[in-house]
Amino acid sequence: MRGAFFDTLEQLAATDDRIWLATGDLGFSVIERFAARFPDRYLNVGVAEQNLTGVAAGLALSGKIVFTYSIANFPVLRCLEQIRNDVCYHRLNVKIVAVGGGLAYGGMGYSHHAVEDLAITRVLPHMTVLAPGDPVETRWATRMAVAHEGPVYLRLGKAGEPTIHAEELQVPLGEAVRIRDGEGLSIFCTGGILPLAYEASNILQASLWSLPTFVPFDAARVLAEARRTGRILTIEEHAEGGLASLAAEALASAEVQVKIRSLRLPREPLPLAGTQDELRRASGLSLERVIDIARELLHR
Repeated sequence: MRGAFFDTLEQLAATDDRIWLATGDLGFSVIERFAARFPDRYLNVGVAEQNLTGVAAGLALSGKIVFTYSIANFPVLRCLEQIRNDVCYHRLNVKIVAVGGGLAYGGMGYSHHAVEDLAITRVLPHMTVLAPGDPVETRWATRMAVAHEGPVYLRLGKAGEPTIHAEELQVPLGEAVRIRDGEGLSIFCTGGILPLAYEASNILQASLWSLPTFVPFDAARVLAEARRTGRILTIEEHAEGGLASLAAEALASAEVQVKIRSLRLPREPLPLAGTQDELRRASGLSLERVIDIARELLHR
């Protein structure tokens, strides 16, 4: 995803001189090409995320589209007040990019586990939240971030994620993306857990919907699938307050009778470090667990 993001950003910047990139002294090995090609539109503010956000807000007030880039929690949690007050309150064109969503930086420990970010950003005023699941969705999300007027949070994986979509996306912002059709069970996922959800949906012959737009949330699609199949399973590499919560809120508000289960990360921090796959399995985010939950739903 990281490579797809930078390739797309560079292409867009070549035709739109409003696009800037700012980093908090991170991203080396992937930012150099942008910095070399557009040196007047690249900034490294150092390890100072509050300043990073403030500088981005100032540039946005001058008519720029500013991407702030860092890993995991740093561009969000360290500067949440500045994002809320300086960026969101004024509906500025600041696009906050966090690479390593979920457990992608698992070996660095809990400080680098981005597992509450969707819950936090989804409640910020005027914030659009994008969480692509593969390189195709990442290219789409980057284009949407530039085109959208206002603040955006873009949650990326890290690198090496497989491509699920056979074609480039042609959907509007805020719409769920159909991956495959199925009967009896509807699976919804968001972000880098898409390959796992895709594998499970093929085994289960279930319908699968990806949500590269997390906010605004496509509640209408969740309600339609709930009425069609009567069974909803949400999968996410995130703790409480994420996709499961949004789906449950939509279903409760519409008073739809449905069987719903969720597979997500525990609220308690993982007391260990390891690879992303190791930590996913330790948290119960595995193909076997998806199949078990789905079969429970199907046989209830």
